[in-house]
Amino acid sequence: MSPNATLASTGISIERWTKSSRVALGCMAAVLALLMFAPAVLGAGAIDRMTALFIYVILAAMWNALAGFGGLVSVGQQVFFGLGAYFTIRLADAGLNPFVALFAAAIVTGALSIPLSLFMLRLKGGEFAIGMWVIAELAHLLVNLDRLIQGETGTSLISLNVYDGNTRRATIYWLALIAMAALLGALFLLMRSRAGAAMQAIRDNEEAATSLGVRVIATKRLLFVLAAFGIAVAGGLWLATATTFQPKTYFSVQWTAYMIFMVLVGGIGKFEGAILGAILFFVIETFFGAAGVWYLIGLGATAVIFSLYLPRGLWGEIERRYDFQLLPVGYRLKLPGPHKIKWEE
Repeated sequence: MSPNATLASTGISIERWTKSSRVALGCMAAVLALLMFAPAVLGAGAIDRMTALFIYVILAAMWNALAGFGGLVSVGQQVFFGLGAYFTIRLADAGLNPFVALFAAAIVTGALSIPLSLFMLRLKGGEFAIGMWVIAELAHLLVNLDRLIQGETGTSLISLNVYDGNTRRATIYWLALIAMAALLGALFLLMRSRAGAAMQAIRDNEEAATSLGVRVIATKRLLFVLAAFGIAVAGGLWLATATTFQPKTYFSVQWTAYMIFMVLVGGIGKFEGAILGAILFFVIETFFGAAGVWYLIGLGATAVIFSLYLPRGLWGEIERRYDFQLLPVGYRLKLPGPHKIKWEE
């Protein structure tokens, strides 16, 4: 008798998709399709803000992938954000179309993350977190030495000036939307694959995963490179919206702080949590960003409160209370009984 038949005879079932998750996926596809037409109906300010939201979603999803699914907590992911912007400047200065340079720069950054992973992934816990911050500071100093950048004075992506404002704004918006959808889709498929299961096994217990034959370093490297590439895309997109590049801004630890905030509030280790956290951060920034230092204090206080009283984040709490998932990346064991209690595998 097969294992599935045995489970069926006891009233136990294993499921991955639910009715709500199928509906959610369809709704997301419809929303993404509608968003493609936003530049035709929204004003310039709204388009710029929506572009920022897409970038925040990318940043939150990539940090959540690394820390929430892979257990690699980093406070130096701004290195990839800054390098994505820097290589965009460099490639555009070499004559490459600025929009093509944006994604080419992300590929270069992702490629550089491979040799970087050879020694960074041998660090664990706090050593990895601080090590990444040191790498970010070192990259910042090296970029400052480039005469094209002019130190902290910075430079501009002047090749974008050949496009009129409306064309440039709409193109950046569409690129950000497509990049967000593609990266979320790639991450979702990855986490539902055998490699994704291996990553979560490593996160939960690296020694046990090794004993089961999981190639720990190779699996970590896959997630590390994906996160580097995605964050570099976000850095290039942010440069395209701002046009100016100053190393101290793009290599600031503030970017990683934003990523951590979005993931903690939304729900670390939850695919939906990163998206929800990015939306909440976007709303808070829109209404309170002008408050200056008090805005930053408020973000820090909120992160501490969530860490103490809602460690699962908002989506984690919703999932715990209502057994509700929209984009499941794991399997669920459904047990028989009057309440049809479910546990996530």
